[in-house]
Amino acid sequence: MRILVVEDDREVAGFVVKGLREAGHVVEHADNGRDGLFMAASEHFDAIVLDRMLPGGIDGLRLLETLRAQDNKTPVLFLSALAQVDERVRGLQAGGDDYMTKPFAFSELLARVEALTRRGRVDGPATKLVVGDLEMDLLSRTVKRLGQKIDLQPREFRLLEYLMRHAGQVVTRTMLLEGVWDYHFDPQTNVIDVHVSRLRQKVDKPFDSAMIHTVRNAGYMLRPE
Repeated sequence: MRILVVEDDREVAGFVVKGLREAGHVVEHADNGRDGLFMAASEHFDAIVLDRMLPGGIDGLRLLETLRAQDNKTPVLFLSALAQVDERVRGLQAGGDDYMTKPFAFSELLARVEALTRRGRVDGPATKLVVGDLEMDLLSRTVKRLGQKIDLQPREFRLLEYLMRHAGQVVTRTMLLEGVWDYHFDPQTNVIDVHVSRLRQKVDKPFDSAMIHTVRNAGYMLRPE
């Protein structure tokens, strides 16, 4: 999943971002309300972890009210030191989907975020995958990076789709053989290496930063720099 954390406390933000990434999620961070609103409104996220009190002239309530007014339905978990009942009610009435108070246990935060995203999937299957500046439209079978179209062969498309669905996670050779080639055994060929190399030529080489990374003795990982 792709998650936005809007939190100005550096220690709390670092703790949450690190934990979410270790759980396999792709995480972006904003340390003020203005940047958080811009990122939430202009990019796709599966969930937002949002502090109530933020610098930048836009607090958490205003940020969320603005998103909801734009018909942005991204699930939002408030994470706040404001623990009074009326403050929690204000957060939920502004459009929040859940509310946690500080201090908190990360395991509970992770469980709540993942529960929110499961709840949000009832609308139907996703038709678009977004990781950083890379976009894949599953209906038109098109891929773009920074708005630039990337032409892929069918197997390359399937390989990239698999990597994007597991963004931020280590994808092993066995996972790719089963998920992309439908092999339930290792044919002892370099077919994966060849296709990953071709994919890198199209997805990474023309751009300033790489997204497909080799994880030594493990496999591959797709993530933005």
